[in-house]
Amino acid sequence: MNERKTTLRDPGHYRYLPYRNRPKIVWPGGKQLAFWVAPNIEHYELEPPVATRSPWPRPYPDVLNYSHRQHGNRVGFHRMADVMAKYQVRGSVSLNVALCDHFPEIIERCNKLGWELFSHGIYNTRYMYAMSDDEQREVVRDVRDTILKYSGQRLDGWLSPAISNIESTQQILAEEGILYTLDFQHDDQPTPFNVRKGRLVSIPYSVEVNDVPLYLQRNMSPDDYAETLIAQFDQLYAEGAVSGTVMCMPLHPFLTGQPHRIAAFERVLAHVSAHEGVWKATGREIAQYFIDNYYDAFLAFEDKVNAGNLETVA
Repeated sequence: MNERKTTLRDPGHYRYLPYRNRPKIVWPGGKQLAFWVAPNIEHYELEPPVATRSPWPRPYPDVLNYSHRQHGNRVGFHRMADVMAKYQVRGSVSLNVALCDHFPEIIERCNKLGWELFSHGIYNTRYMYAMSDDEQREVVRDVRDTILKYSGQRLDGWLSPAISNIESTQQILAEEGILYTLDFQHDDQPTPFNVRKGRLVSIPYSVEVNDVPLYLQRNMSPDDYAETLIAQFDQLYAEGAVSGTVMCMPLHPFLTGQPHRIAAFERVLAHVSAHEGVWKATGREIAQYFIDNYYDAFLAFEDKVNAGNLETVA
């Protein structure tokens, strides 16, 4: 009988970092939880180029799903933005930068609201799976130039379109001066990434409370969605009294911005806003504060843990 051998390879993007006894994080003003909202403001092509996988569940042209997503750019975004302004929550926009050309009015309102713009690629129908390093670098630079042109902001954050990052993506981001990545789902606090050049931090962007899997894949009701987000917040808020935590609300205007769901969104923001220990931040602010104050301490703690100094986590 032939023996089958399986090799499991870890790309080594981050080292093991147990949750217990890490260096204590205290957010600005003594806050215990950094709360940020990440609307994915996207543009899908009706008939995108052939890719490694189809973005549409139906045969091309999938007019139904294309037009469903257009609702977010026409209506849902503005409905969500009104609620966020009411609770003084700034957005950190996971942006397909082609939207700058297709819907410049959205970018204009984001700028007026003081929202951060970071990258979600060019179109949400163009993935990074098969890109060379040079092609990835070209996308990063295109995105950086576009965001600067339309908002005057520098590009600090990255979420690969459809989270289609490959093994070299994070290295390229660091080399291009990006501060933070959302491509990984491995923690509830910011953590350093292993990169060849510069510094790159991963900040929490939870697929567990993302409205796409909750509403589209699990068929969750708006009431259940609100309860789920509130439970997420309450647990992280309690843990943040020991060491500062991060809660992200990843949103899509074509889902959360629907009339029958907007009240659930407002309910979550009202609950969060009723707590004094919350820092309502942007992704950029969270990443920069962690890099300036805790990045080196976390690296040193990782060194101890991974050198076998287990008393650090006893």
